[in-house]
Order: sequence, then structure tokens, then C-alpha cells
Amino acid sequence: MVTSSQGQALSQRGWAVAEKSSRLMLSCREGQKPPSDFRPASHLTMDRGGSWRPAPGADQDGEVQCMENSRILEQPRNVCLGLINEGNYESFHLENTAGCFTKCRQSGNEPCDLKNLQRYWLKYEFHLVENQMGIVNTSFLKAVVQSVSTNISEDLLFSLTPSQVPRPVTEEEHEPPDRVRLPRSLFESLQDSRSVVRLAITLLDIGPGNLFKGPKLSLEDSSSVLNNRLVGLSLGNISVSRLAEPLEITFSHQRPPSNMTFSCVFWDVTKGSTGDWSSTGCSTELSAKRTVCRCDHLTFFALLLRPILDRATVQALIRISQAGCGASMIFLAFTVLLYAALRFYRQRFKSEDAPKVHVALSISLFLLNLAFFINVGHGREPSDATCWARGAIFHYFLLCTFTWMGLEAFHLYLLVIKVFNTYFGHYFLKLSLVGWGLPALIVIGTGSANSYGHYAIRDKKNMATLELCWFREKTAVSALYVTVHGYFLITCLFSAVVLGLVAWKIFTLSTATAGKEQGPNWKGVLTVLGLSSLVGVTWWLAILTPLGRSTVYVFALFNSLQGVFIFCWFAVLYFPSRTAVASSSGTARIDQVHTASQE
Repeated sequence: MVTSSQGQALSQRGWAVAEKSSRLMLSCREGQKPPSDFRPASHLTMDRGGSWRPAPGADQDGEVQCMENSRILEQPRNVCLGLINEGNYESFHLENTAGCFTKCRQSGNEPCDLKNLQRYWLKYEFHLVENQMGIVNTSFLKAVVQSVSTNISEDLLFSLTPSQVPRPVTEEEHEPPDRVRLPRSLFESLQDSRSVVRLAITLLDIGPGNLFKGPKLSLEDSSSVLNNRLVGLSLGNISVSRLAEPLEITFSHQRPPSNMTFSCVFWDVTKGSTGDWSSTGCSTELSAKRTVCRCDHLTFFALLLRPILDRATVQALIRISQAGCGASMIFLAFTVLLYAALRFYRQRFKSEDAPKVHVALSISLFLLNLAFFINVGHGREPSDATCWARGAIFHYFLLCTFTWMGLEAFHLYLLVIKVFNTYFGHYFLKLSLVGWGLPALIVIGTGSANSYGHYAIRDKKNMATLELCWFREKTAVSALYVTVHGYFLITCLFSAVVLGLVAWKIFTLSTATAGKEQGPNWKGVLTVLGLSSLVGVTWWLAILTPLGRSTVYVFALFNSLQGVFIFCWFAVLYFPSRTAVASSSGTARIDQVHTASQE
């Protein structure tokens, strides 16, 4: 029984819960129109406006009962919990539920059940196919259901213009650019079971809220669904997956920011507790103003705009780099100590140039790693002068590392390629002048132009994901490209040519001396890998980073471990387990000949 005071409190919340005779009843606020499938109590009557009001003579403070078809709600009426309109797809219910696209925000006060709401819209495609033939055209939803013969002679194309209902288009029509191509083979594969199928194509505007955003698309990493638009494709209860020929969805868009990229995804209900976006079975073909998604199944699809380096990725890369650089610094220190010990116990090391070049590279790389730790590890923001100094020091040791890797390639060229007439007076001194002096001149010139300062990697919303002392943003872009990217490209190309020639010589020489012996030349492979660490092959992986986030992780991991690779090569070269290893490696033997020719 609902008392007068309880009725006044409950009426403030609209539809509320009451209990009478061991069953739950609903209290109806005067003047509110309940759903059409509610059965009124005997003391309620409908006015001309369609609202339920107490009948004449009824006790307005007494019981007000409304029962929904045999289903009784146990909580206040809240559409965004996804239960009230479940399974109901009339216009009223669609618009009512669509309001949750705006209400369910990350910082909002509206209680929402994302799983139930997302399931509601996923099931809507099945409802369209099974119960409706025609068109749906609302402000948030554009859909068409069409019967398609499984014996078609060509692929089907439909437009996906956001403001229009999807319609068939021909191959010759170049507009609109947004379209979906359904391969003929998709329908041919169903010929054995049916001659006609119903195809539903849906364009759903999911708004700015949390629906269909997933755990990964948080506001923190600035990822977003392009235009908040989903494309749904369904054949009803017919499951379509692992297509031999993928379907194609073309999304048109403006050129993305330089630090953002597009990714084709579909909604995977099996991921996480509420579902999430996945790219399994989908490929992405990027161009300046349109992206083509190819997927091997039917469901809801979208194009994600996400940072190439979001905050979470940057933090993960920093941790990987710090761990790798820390290990490299330890092994680089071992390399220098090992060289010092060899100079003490082996007199020939005092006159050999090859180990000196290796140690110079090790020192420059050690100092670069140290500068990296200082640059990314500072807590509070440094002053302009301090940041200028940090940026200059980091730039200097980076250029020193590039230069010594190039000098390693030059030394390798003299040892293996040219061989004869390679004597240079004060050879290592001249190399040192280039290895340490040339970067100093470049840094002095760059610093005189006031190019160093605060630098930040930013996401789509102009939020800094990483701040460090480097080149000034925007004002020193040309200096960055010339003195870092251009310098690296020159040393990279030179080292690649030399390494390629050395590898060719090693394998052709081993083939000629092996005679009729068959089998892989593992010693030659290991020799090339060891030389690769000296000329900086791990840095070449930076060229592949635009291919995707996975290549960025590969680059960060292997490049940060370069010091470990150099130590392994140095130890194997000068502490062989067998004398045959040293002689077969080639470089140790040639080092001795080259040194003897200079003495």
C-alpha cells in the first residue's frame, strides 16, 4: 500500500516502485504518458491529449497502478539502463534509446549500462532483416533493407553518405565517395541454402557519449570514432565470416594531423565485459583523403582516428627504452673495461685501430644513453637555459653516434673492400677529429640559431604526451630535418652500401673456398649480424615506424639494446672459443694485416 506521503515522494521521480499484496506495482505520475503497451488500472482514464489521469472520484493519494504486459520493473524508469526498451524498436523506443548517445558521457551523472545499450543496437539489425522491408530515416539512423538474389552476376555497391539513406550505386558513379562493396562471392556461397537473402545496411550516429567507444577509446589518449559514425552490415540470422573475398568500405575524410592515423575496426562483443573495437580480419588502406577497409565478415564497422603515439604508448616506449638503454650502458661499460684490460695484457692492442673505433662508438653510445635518461627523466620543467643545454648535449651525442657508426662503415670499407693502398698517417686521430669534431661544429651552428628548447609530442587534442628538451617546436623544424633526419639518412645510406658489399664478399668468398660442400654458411651470417650492430642497422628500423605501432615497439626494443649487441660482437671477436672462429670471421684477420701495413 502506498501512503499519501510516500506517493508524493515517489511522484517526484516519475515512474516509481511500490509494493502491495506481495507483488510490485508501478506508481504513475499524473499527466505522464506511459508506453502504449501499459495496461491501466480501473481508476485511471485517458484524456484527449493521450495522458493518463485519475478517474473522477478516484482517491488521488491512494493506489496508482500500472502494469507492463506481465513484466514489472524493480527500479526507477531509466532508459539508459537498457532494460525498458529492450526488444522494442518502434519509433518512440528508438528515439528514446538514442537519447543515451548524448546522456551516457564519461563525466555525466546519468546511470548507463553500456553493455545493454550496445546489445540493443546490435540486435536492431536482426530486427530489420527479420521484421521489416524498407527504409528507416531519422536524424541518428539511416537504414535500408533489401532482398538480394544469391545468383547475382556482379558485386553490389551501396552509398554510405551520412546524410542519406544507403542506396545502390554503380561502378561508374564516382560520387558519393563513401560506399560499401559486397563481393558477389559472398552471396554465391549461400546458393545451396537459399535463393534470396535480406540485406540490412545501417548508418548509426553514436554521438559524443561512451556508447561504442570501448575501453581503449578513452578521452585520455584522444582516439575517436571518425564522425561518430558506424556502418552496420547484416544478413539477419545468417552468420557470415572468413570471406574468401573481403568486403570493402570506403570512408572519405580530411587529411589527418601528422601525429594521427586511421585504423579499420569492427565491434567485437567478445572483448572485455562490454565489448571493444578489434581489427582482426580487417586491413586498412590509407590515402590522403580516403581510407579503404577490407574485412572478412559482417557486423558493425568504424574508422578510428587515433594518435600514432598516444600517452599510454609513449609511456610504454619510454619504459622499454629506459630498460634497454640501461642494459646497453652496462654492457658498453664492460666493452670499454674489456678493451682497457686487453691493452694491458696484449701489447698489439695499443697499435690496432679497429678496437679503438669500436670503443669510440661504445663511448658515444654510452653518453647518448646517459643524455637520454637525463632528458626524459627530469621531474619539473627546467628553465630555458637549462633546457637549451640539455637539448644541445643530447643532439651532440646523437650526432656523434651517427658519425662513429658511419666511420665504422668507412673502416670496414678499407679493411674488406679496398684492402690495398689504405695507409693513412695518424689514422685514428683523423677519425677522432671527424667523429667528435664534426658533430660539435653542427651543434654550435644549430645552437647559434637558438634552435634548442622545449619540445612536446602532442595528440589530436593538442595535449602533450611527452615533453623533453630538444628542438623548439615549430620554429626549428628545418634545423631538425637537416641536422638529424638528413644527417642520419646520409650515414644510413653509406653504411647500407658498405654492409651490402661486405656481405656479398663474405658469402661469395666462402662459396668459392667451400668447393662442393653444401649447407648454410652460419659463420658468415653471424659475422654480418655482428657487423650490423657496428654500423647501426638497429637505427634503420626507424624508417619502418610509419607502418604501425608494432614497428615502433620493435624499433624501441632493438635500438635500445645496441650496446648489448656491440659487447657480444667485441667479446666474440677478441675472445673466440676456437681459433677457427676468429680466422673465419674475416675482420680480425684483416685488422691485423691492416695494422701491420701502417707500422
